[in-house]
Formats: sequence, C-alpha cells, structure tokens
Amino acid sequence: MEYRIDRRSGVPAFQQIVQQTKQALRLGVLVPGDRLPTAKEVSETSAVNPNTTLKAYRELEREGLVEPRPGQGTFVRRTLGRPETGTDSPLYGELVAWMAKAAEAGLEHEDVAALVASALEKQYATGTTAVAGVTRARSTGE
Repeated sequence: MEYRIDRRSGVPAFQQIVQQTKQALRLGVLVPGDRLPTAKEVSETSAVNPNTTLKAYRELEREGLVEPRPGQGTFVRRTLGRPETGTDSPLYGELVAWMAKAAEAGLEHEDVAALVASALEKQYATGTTAVAGVTRARSTGE
C-alpha cells in the first residue's frame, strides 16, 4: 500500500491516509491480517511527518479497522469490502467501461470527477435512493 498525498486538495494528510486506507479496504486491496506500512515507510514514500501517519492509524484503530501489534506493526483487523465492491465485480467492470467511453468522448480527469461527484450527490445525499426511475426512502436502521 502506497499513499498519495495531494497537498493542494485542502484535505489534511492524515485524513487522506484514512480515506485511502478505507478505499483499499472497500476494494479488497487490503484484507484482514495485512500489515500497513510503518510510519517511517509512509514518511519516506509520501513525504509526510511520521506523526501524521500515526494519527491516521489511531483514527483507523478507533474505528476498529486496524490494530497495532507492538514490535510488529499495524495490521488490518476487518474489511469494509462487499462482493459487489471488488475490482472483479461486474459493477467495477461497468464503471471501467463507462470511464473508457468518457475518455473516448474527450472528457478529462477533472470532467469525469465532476460528473461522478454530481451523480454521487444526487444518488446518496438526499436520503433517498433512485433505482430505475423509482425513488425509495433509505432505511436509517432506527
């Protein structure tokens, strides 16, 4: 696992580490038992202060996703992945195909990111889920 820190994003580096780790957990890149890079390794590859990585790892530990093992490192405790979120899922394949169409149409990275962000906002931010033209209220579990 190698972290990419975007200093221009406005998102604190520790939060980017948390987000990227969660993304890897969702996609199955990281699975229970995997060892995360040490704070020193992250510092060397991403040019962040080791304390920044430790802060991120503490947040992930607080959420029950990783566990430190003294003298051994920090290890993944549980995954966030579901079968439909893996890179071998049909949904991923459809998304890759859509991305290829977007690139063929001349859209750039920022254009695609804007479209995806807009679709995410429309789909999930309202507390409802639109499925094939039907809008359903999402259960909150309460």
